[in-house]
Amino acid sequence: MTDRRGPSPFWIVKCTDCSGEQTIFSRPATTVNCLVCGATLAVPTGGQAKLRGELVRPATG
Repeated sequence: MTDRRGPSPFWIVKCTDCSGEQTIFSRPATTVNCLVCGATLAVPTGGQAKLRGELVRPATG
């Protein structure tokens, strides 16, 4: 049986201020802030988020 799942809609993003890693939705409706230091990690654009943090990898299920 083939895996019909497409690319993950979630990303693991690293904060550039505190180096904390966090899983975020790739198409957020609101600004995503770091849970550790409060820095902005991603800003909504109406499609895929504009990242302010560093993309580590897509999250896997």
